[in-house]
Amino acid sequence: MLTGIPPYRPNHLLSFDFDGTLHNPAGVPPVSLDFFALLTELRETHQAAWGINTGRSLEYLLEGLAESHFPSSPDFIIAREREIFFLASDGTWQPDDEWNERCEREIGQLLVESEDLMHEIRHLVKERTGAEWIEQPGEPAGIIARTETEMAWILRQIETRVPPTSALGWQRNSIYLRFGDRAFQKGSSLARVARRLDIPPACIFAIGDSHNDLEMLDHTVAAMIACPGNAVSEISAHINAQGGYLCRESYSEGAIEALRHFFPKPSTESFPS
Repeated sequence: MLTGIPPYRPNHLLSFDFDGTLHNPAGVPPVSLDFFALLTELRETHQAAWGINTGRSLEYLLEGLAESHFPSSPDFIIAREREIFFLASDGTWQPDDEWNERCEREIGQLLVESEDLMHEIRHLVKERTGAEWIEQPGEPAGIIARTETEMAWILRQIETRVPPTSALGWQRNSIYLRFGDRAFQKGSSLARVARRLDIPPACIFAIGDSHNDLEMLDHTVAAMIACPGNAVSEISAHINAQGGYLCRESYSEGAIEALRHFFPKPSTESFPS
């Protein structure tokens, strides 16, 4: 099993969204075993560290990894798009306390400052839709819509009410939406991991399929960006506009395709002397 940040300094960083990018719930197995074989190869040939960058909580993601029979553990996890954890040598997940505590503190303060606006949005959701408003530990404010069409309508209403200068932000994935601070999302969290490991954007790969992957699929964060063939249309258009790689294959097969595009096998051809 691959465990822990490599003892040598990684030269490359690989960031993968989980649901819809690696994990295919209808797949057998949900994540291709060839994906893990390629990760082993890239660790050896490019000193690559890899991680999962997800909207799931840490506990929910670990359940997903176990249920999917992951034969190897990631080197890092970004949970809820913002909480950073590194795999320790004893197999435990160690938080980036400075970053995680700052996220919690600043998001909580922002939501208090935005109380009137949040009350207006919550009233709108409850009175005009069938969506569910979520408030619980780790999820101070969020929405679960019944359909993607309903979520799209809700999002349009939010966009008309939140000033563009506001720090209040949100992350959407399908029918789910989480409120937070614009400063803390998958892109800024991945950049934090990269700074901790001293890896420049030129050596970072990122792949994702949905709206909450948008910030990490940016050349200021990762020079090598891609989306699987099953990505939502907005993400495909974004990747295309940035000159990233649009995979033909879906889910983990798409991740393999993208990795092979950016990290091709060395030529084995021999030339006469």
